[in-house]
Amino acid sequence: MSEICRVCDRAGTHRLGSYVFCDTHYEHARRSRGSLWKADLASVVVLVAVVVVMGVIDAVLQRALGGTALLWAGLALSLVISVVWLAFFYRRDRYEPEPKGMVLQVFVLAALLAWAVGNPLAEGVFRSSDWLYRTAWAQILGGVLVLGFSQEFLKYAAVRFSVYNSAEFDERTDGIIYGTAAGLGYALVLNVALVLDSGGVDLGAGSIRIVLTALAHASFAGVTGYFLGSQKLEPRPLWWMPLGVSVAALLNGAFFYLRGAVAQGGIGPAGGVSYAWAGLLLAGALAVLVAWGLAILIRRDLAKAEAA
Repeated sequence: MSEICRVCDRAGTHRLGSYVFCDTHYEHARRSRGSLWKADLASVVVLVAVVVVMGVIDAVLQRALGGTALLWAGLALSLVISVVWLAFFYRRDRYEPEPKGMVLQVFVLAALLAWAVGNPLAEGVFRSSDWLYRTAWAQILGGVLVLGFSQEFLKYAAVRFSVYNSAEFDERTDGIIYGTAAGLGYALVLNVALVLDSGGVDLGAGSIRIVLTALAHASFAGVTGYFLGSQKLEPRPLWWMPLGVSVAALLNGAFFYLRGAVAQGGIGPAGGVSYAWAGLLLAGALAVLVAWGLAILIRRDLAKAEAA
């Protein structure tokens, strides 16, 4: 009995891993996406342009904006950056991109969990703002055990209890895609909260922080997503998913510490503006490194599917 192409209704005669394709869509699936690097470059250009434009607005027009206008600019900035990073990660799955509706579902669910559970848990239950910045140890332990584990577990829940059992979730790469979507939904709420709490974020340094926060939370949740994808495809021990969430929480806590403690002069002489940028750069380097690792894992899985 012939199988059906995953793209159309014609009989499929070719395989790429678990995927079945007809002649036409097999060639399309195997064709290297020469436009992928162009799209990625466009994403980077958009992010750089957004940061530059916001920096100019901050330097020239901040007084003219002020109040409500500045607040709306910060909110729009948070949303645009989340969408750009979401598109960046979504393009990684080139053979069979996940249904956009399911990716959006995970994004929205994670945002709702952050708003309804994550933020109230951090501020209402743990009252983290009262003690989190008192000492370096408080930042490290609180960043991992309180913020890290609570945030990464909620991102995990957004994937595990929504799309995990879907037939569309059929490879490790899918776990990364859905995980990054959950991370970006969560980061959107964190960035919006930053804008609201500050009455309109500083559009200069604030835009860079929003870009890095979105990338970091997407990458850390992508790590959990990889563990989820592995668990679904292969038998895994009981400790597998707790390990995945723990790794993501440790990365989350490290990012929080680098962005916070170093920025406040925790490393080197205190009080210098250069150390604020050093903290931001170190935190950004960690986020980029994890995102790069995820991209390598996705390419490896796609190569295995094609070789099979």
